[in-house]
Amino acid sequence: MSETFSLKTITEYETVNTWLAGLEKHWGGDPVNDDPSRLPTLEEFCVTNAVDPDTIIKECKRINKAGDPRISVKGRKKYSDLIDLFQGNSEGTKIQKAKRGNIVRSFLIHNAILLSPGAVKGDEN
Repeated sequence: MSETFSLKTITEYETVNTWLAGLEKHWGGDPVNDDPSRLPTLEEFCVTNAVDPDTIIKECKRINKAGDPRISVKGRKKYSDLIDLFQGNSEGTKIQKAKRGNIVRSFLIHNAILLSPGAVKGDEN
């Protein structure tokens, strides 16, 4: 018998507050009220994937043998793929879908998980 996944209030997560503070510092204004879809979109992504925001960021980081923090290529790739899937399965126009994916990407980026297309997806050619 499996447990039902549930989240605390989304703003109770440290990484969500880091994201919102980064948005405010970078863009100014009030990131929650300026785009009311931000928090519900991140929450939907989390529920869809049965993972909380802090765990997402934790899985995208690792400590190397020297004890230095690094980005986990495996974790970053996992969430990049999940974001692509989430975006692709979203309803709406291409622009609306892209916005939903970019909201989640923004969450990772403001938590120091850089998502550049070449680094995340790679190109074998």
